[in-house]
Amino acid sequence: MIFTNDEKREILSLVRKLRASIGSLLKEGDEGKLFKYIKNELRGNNVSRNVFGLNPILLSLQTAQIAVEEIGLKRDGVLAILLYAGTNADAKDSEGIREIFGDNVAKIIHGLCKIQELYTKSPVIESENFRNLLLSFAEDMRVILIMIADRVNLMRQIRDVENVDAKTKVSEEASYLYAPLAHKLGLYKLKSELEDLSLKYLEHDAYYMIKDKLNATKKSRDAYIERFIAPIDKKLREVGFKFHMKGRTKSIHSIWQKMKKQQCGFEGIYDLFAIRIILDSPLEEEKVQCWQVFAIITNMYQPNPKRLRDWLSVPKSNGYESLHITVLGPENKWVEVQIRTERMDEIAERGLAAHWRYKGIKGESGLDEWLNSIRTALENKDDMQVIDQFKMDLYEDEVFVFTPKGDLMKFPKGATVLDFAYRIHSNIGNRCTGARINNKVVTFRHVLNNGDQVEIMTSATQRPKQEWLNIVKTSRAKAKVRMALKEQVIKDGAYAKEMLERRLKNRKIEFDESVISHLIKKMGFKEANDFYRHLADGSVDLNQAIETYQELQRHEGNMSVQVPARSAEEFNFDNPNEELTYASDDVLVIDKNLKGVDYTLAKCCHPIYGDDVFGFVTVSGGIKIHRKDCPNAPELRKRFGYRIVKAKWSGKGSSQYSTTLRIIGNDDIGIVNNITSIISKEEKIMMRSINIDSNDGLFRGNLVVNVEDTSRLEQLIKKLRNVKGVKQIIRV
Repeated sequence: MIFTNDEKREILSLVRKLRASIGSLLKEGDEGKLFKYIKNELRGNNVSRNVFGLNPILLSLQTAQIAVEEIGLKRDGVLAILLYAGTNADAKDSEGIREIFGDNVAKIIHGLCKIQELYTKSPVIESENFRNLLLSFAEDMRVILIMIADRVNLMRQIRDVENVDAKTKVSEEASYLYAPLAHKLGLYKLKSELEDLSLKYLEHDAYYMIKDKLNATKKSRDAYIERFIAPIDKKLREVGFKFHMKGRTKSIHSIWQKMKKQQCGFEGIYDLFAIRIILDSPLEEEKVQCWQVFAIITNMYQPNPKRLRDWLSVPKSNGYESLHITVLGPENKWVEVQIRTERMDEIAERGLAAHWRYKGIKGESGLDEWLNSIRTALENKDDMQVIDQFKMDLYEDEVFVFTPKGDLMKFPKGATVLDFAYRIHSNIGNRCTGARINNKVVTFRHVLNNGDQVEIMTSATQRPKQEWLNIVKTSRAKAKVRMALKEQVIKDGAYAKEMLERRLKNRKIEFDESVISHLIKKMGFKEANDFYRHLADGSVDLNQAIETYQELQRHEGNMSVQVPARSAEEFNFDNPNEELTYASDDVLVIDKNLKGVDYTLAKCCHPIYGDDVFGFVTVSGGIKIHRKDCPNAPELRKRFGYRIVKAKWSGKGSSQYSTTLRIIGNDDIGIVNNITSIISKEEKIMMRSINIDSNDGLFRGNLVVNVEDTSRLEQLIKKLRNVKGVKQIIRV
C-alpha cells in the first residue's frame, strides 16, 4: 500500500503525540515490536484501504489518539487498536500476539474479533437488543470503548468522501448503535459528536439550518446570558457563596429532536440553553446552600412551578443530584437554571448512568455500580487490568436469542419456546408444537438460553389450550393465548349458530334475530356467546332449542316492527367483484436502478403511482414499498435505517391502485349520492366501497377507490371538496 506525503506527515505527528501521552507506560521493546509487526503485515499485503479509500494505519493512530485523550485508555488498549484496526483482523495469530505483547492485548483483540463475528452473524441490528448483546458479549470493556472511539474517528474522516451509500450506512449505525452505547457508558462528549455528525450526513439541510441559526443568534444569546446572570452573580457574591456559572447551548441534534417532537420551527424552541450554577460547598452543607441559591433566584425571577425538578431531596436511583427550575428572565424569556455542587456536577458530567436512566430506561441490573467502577478504572494511572475482573453479568434478568435469519430478540429470563413463537406471529404461536434449537428438537415448554438459534416447528392441527397460560412468561404471549382461546370460543359459537340456522331452514322455519334473543333469555343465558357455546358442546339440546324457538315465534307472530327512518349511515356500497390490483405493468426502480425486483405495496399507507416512496427490506427478504409520508416511516428510519432502500416510479403503465379517502360532511344521504355520482362519471376511477357512520348531525365515511396515479386522485379530491355539505376530505 502506498502512503501519500500528507499521510506520512500526519502519521509521524500522531506517533509523537501518543509517545508523549503513554510512552512512560510502554514496556521495553513495545514500540519496536509494534512497528516490526505492522511492517510484516504491509509486506504480506494484509493491509488495504477501506471502502472510503482511507488509510487504515492512519485511522488506527487517529482512533488511538481519541481513545487516550477522550476515554483514558492506556498501553494495552492503544497497542490493541494499532494491531487490530491497522491490519487484517482475520489474519491475526492470537497466540503470536500473546507471546509478543501479553495476555491483555491478545484478549482485547480476541474480543474485537468476537464482536465482529457477532456483527456479521446478526445483519439485522435492532438497536436496543443489539447494544445490550454487545455489552453482554464483551469480556473486556475496552473492546466496546475502542469500537466507540473507532466510529467517532471514522465519522470525523468521511466528511468529504464520495461513496454516499457507505457514508449513509456508517452514519445510521453511528446514530442507532454507537451513540446510545456511548451514552450508556457516560461518554457524553463523544455521544453528542456522533449524533451531530450523523445528523450532518443524514439530514444535511436540517443540520446546517440549525447551525446557521445558532451562529446568527450567538451574539444576542451570549449577551442575553450575561444580562441574565449578572444580578445573580452579584447577589451570590454578596451572600458569600463560592461558585462559578456557565451557559450550555444544546447540541444541534438535541434541538432538531425537540423541533420534531414539538412540531415547530427553530424559533419555537425557547430553551436553546441552560444556566448552570455550580457551588463549591462542604458535603454537609450541599443541600442547604443549593436551596438558598434557589430562593435567591426565584426572588429575582418568576419561577414556573410546573418545571421544578427536585433531585436533591430524592436523588435519582443512579445517584444524580441537582435542582432544576425554569424562570421568566428579561424580555419574558423562559430560562432553565440548574443548581448543583462541584461533587454533583462531577457525577453528572462523568455520566454515572444519569441521563439514560432518569429518562425512563429501567431494569438494567447492576449497571450503576458497574459504570461507577469502570469510570474509576479508566482514571487509574496504572494499567487497566482491573477492568478484566468485570464480567458482563449486567443482564442477568434477560436472554438474547436469534431467529434462523439472524434477527435478534430479547426475552425475560425464563421465557419459553412458546413465547418466542408468539413473538414472531400469533398464528405461529397458535400452531407451535416445539422448536429446533441449535439443531436439537425441543418441546414448546423448553426455556430459552442466551445465544440460542431458534426455529419454530408447527402443525396445522395444533390448537391453543388453557394450560398454555402457565407455560408462557411474557405478557404479550399471555394476551395472544387469551385472544386465541376467545376466538376459538367465538368460532365454535359461529358454527353452532350456523347449525341452528341450517336446521331451522330444513324444517321450513324462518330465522328471526329478535326471536333468537328471546330464546337465549328463555333458556337462562345472558349472552348469546354463552348460549351458542353450550349449543356447540352439546350441553344445550338442539331439538329442545328449536321447539322453544317455535313457541316464541307463534307468540310474536302478530307483532309489528317499526322501521326507523333512513339516514346517511344506511348508505353502504361494496363492489366485491372488483379485484384489488397492485402494480403489474408500471415500473418501480429499486435501489441502484434495479428493475423487476419483487415487491409488495405496504397496507399501512397504500402507495400509488406518483407518490414519493421508499423500499423496506422485510425479515422474509421481500421488499415493501411505503410512502415517504407513511405514519410508520419515522419509526422505520429510526430503528431500521439500514434496511431502507431507495425506490422511485418509472414507466407508467395502466395499473390501478386502491386508496382510501376519509370524508366528513352534513348527515344527509343526498350528499353521499352526489359523491357516488361524481365518482361514477370519472373515467378510469372505480369505487370499491363506501361505509358511513353518522353522529351529532355529521356523517363520517371511508371511501375506497381504484385510481391510476396521484394526479387522478388529486383531481378527484378537488371535485369532491366542492360538493355542497362536504366538510373535509383527506387521504388516509
